[in-house]
Amino acid sequence: MSWHLFVIFFMSTFFISATPGPNMLLAFQYGLNYGVKRTLWTLAGLSLGLFILLLSTLLGLDVISRQSPWILTLIKAVGGLYLLYLGISAWRNAANNSSLMDDAQILSDEVAASYPDKPLNSPAPRSLSSVAVTIAPSNFVLFRTGVWVALSNPKAILFFAAFFPKFINFSRPLWAQYVVLTLALYLSETIWQLIYTIGGKKLSGWLDVGQRLAWLNRSCGVIFILIAIALLIEVINSFIV
Repeated sequence: MSWHLFVIFFMSTFFISATPGPNMLLAFQYGLNYGVKRTLWTLAGLSLGLFILLLSTLLGLDVISRQSPWILTLIKAVGGLYLLYLGISAWRNAANNSSLMDDAQILSDEVAASYPDKPLNSPAPRSLSSVAVTIAPSNFVLFRTGVWVALSNPKAILFFAAFFPKFINFSRPLWAQYVVLTLALYLSETIWQLIYTIGGKKLSGWLDVGQRLAWLNRSCGVIFILIAIALLIEVINSFIV
């Protein structure tokens, strides 16, 4: 993999990871309710769940590239169309997605109203996630919750299968490329999980100003569309050559 392709991959994943999905919202909520130190157990669980999904995808791509190359071309075509769909949807629905951070602000206000005898910087546990616990959990429960939240979105496998082939050279040794891409993905995910965990209300407040969250989602939509176009062009060229 060339350096410029790696930079494109890292910048794309870093930008996409910034959007508040289930993993980031769980990190935000637990950081707010239980503190950074205990939420590290949840971040470890999120990382394990993400690794399981990623490993499943890469093993599948590895087998397909060696045994049935035509299926890989089909995956690229379907993946390109899927990323195109994601990009258009992200652009069209960007305004609606901004309500996620509105929920984060409501969370803080509801906690303050429900527990007037508690200081504002020590909110009682509330949930932005359907699988979040309502009492102070053990470290194992924090870890397990992170794993299940990461695994609860099967669309992640389809996303990885659509996203990764553009950045993999299947004519060269694959596992070295897998390691590089995995480390880059984990670095961007970890950075943003820590930002959401530590940033808490400040991050939600910043994104809630004007149309910042909407434009962040629109920008991610543009990234999806550009990668989709590149994948589809690659598929078309494979039939022409």
